[in-house]
Amino acid sequence: MQAATATLETRAHRSALERWFRIGERGSSVRLELLGGLSTFLTMSYILFVNPAILSTKGTGLEFGPVAVATALAACIATLAMGLLTNYPFALASGLGLNAVVAFDIILGHDLPWQVGMACIVIEGLLALVLVVAGLREAIMHAIPTSLKLAIGVGIGLFIALVGLRDGGVVVNDPATGIGLGDLTKGPPLVALGGVLVAAILSVRNVRGAILIGVLSSTALGLIFGVLDGPSKVAEIPGSGSLGTIGDAWDPDNLGDALQWALVPTIFALFMTDFFDTLGTVVAVGRTGGLLDKAGQLPGIRRVLMVDSGAAALGGTFGVSSVTTYVESGAGVGEGARTGLASVVTAALFGLAVFFVPLIAVVGQGVAFGSPDNVIHPAVAPALILVGYLMMRIVPEIDWATPEHALPAFLTIAGIPLTFSISAGIGFGVIGYVATMVARGRAREVHPLMYALVPLFAAFYASDWLSAHVF
Repeated sequence: MQAATATLETRAHRSALERWFRIGERGSSVRLELLGGLSTFLTMSYILFVNPAILSTKGTGLEFGPVAVATALAACIATLAMGLLTNYPFALASGLGLNAVVAFDIILGHDLPWQVGMACIVIEGLLALVLVVAGLREAIMHAIPTSLKLAIGVGIGLFIALVGLRDGGVVVNDPATGIGLGDLTKGPPLVALGGVLVAAILSVRNVRGAILIGVLSSTALGLIFGVLDGPSKVAEIPGSGSLGTIGDAWDPDNLGDALQWALVPTIFALFMTDFFDTLGTVVAVGRTGGLLDKAGQLPGIRRVLMVDSGAAALGGTFGVSSVTTYVESGAGVGEGARTGLASVVTAALFGLAVFFVPLIAVVGQGVAFGSPDNVIHPAVAPALILVGYLMMRIVPEIDWATPEHALPAFLTIAGIPLTFSISAGIGFGVIGYVATMVARGRAREVHPLMYALVPLFAAFYASDWLSAHVF
């Protein structure tokens, strides 16, 4: 009798889930949604190691532990909101590339406190949210040429790969040439390259979670050969100190400092990168899962964009950079997930990760390499390098046959990693596009927004001169 009652309760519970998420209507099942949510988490969980490692780079003022806790919490909240408010199997977390802008471009590049860098993220997210609510996303979409949007993704991929090579000790600073090859006979580079090899082999064999497995392989090698130290404990309940990155971005002083003229192009670059990356991600994942309508559009995309924009501001609030929709959501869709229940599962797993920061810290721990002041993160390097590879694969989609598209794309792709500044590289592309369009007699075809960006980026490049002679 008790077994029968329990079975009826289970069926009623499952039926409620199916009705709430319209699981049967989407051709899925509770089992497939649970499996999809788990698959998505395993595929994108590398961000739990990588984001704290990037943001806690020496000089930023951020510490690995609190950033790891906040990264998991922000991903949990944003992904849960996506699942409940949109009923789509999209997961969110701090975006690679966006976190690099905050760490290397804003905080270190402009020598600003991390709180100001996160305030820039809050402003970027609020700007995106206002534009979505106002229905202006289409206008922004059409303003930026497709080749330039694609080139920004490729350039960021190269930038991330360069960060990964440096974080693995494979590439080092060289006083004669700027950068050079590191000593590949040392432990840290060998650990990093071992993980890259594992991830690369699994990736070309289409093994899900290849990046995560590569990171864990590097960690195992580091522990075996004494490059990394083992954990003092497996889990712990976060204390008040673990939440130290949350809320400071909203301080009026930090928001005011974030609105300085020199940072306007950077905030716009953050917005543009986040905005278009999200659009491309949801359409690509939606197409994979058969979620698009006959016109090739995702029904209810405005709700998706609103959640994503709010998540960006949430990331700044939590001090973990912009939180954005992950293309790795496609892993869950590939397992059969079609509804927001999969996102709820992924969110729950991110929530559980909060208690395992000691283990996460083992993967993301820094190692002195070359000199005591040079700290690298060999176990997370494989993730950065492989993400760079994945982002490079969109190169063939760029229109290389048309000079007014090819030249700006080249300037962007080369400019981002070679200047070690995503904003500077995007500026090269924007100015190059306007110049080539005018030179080709197509000035009237350039959107007014592109013309408006030219003086903004010019001021960005001349910010030191302006602060010395004008402001």
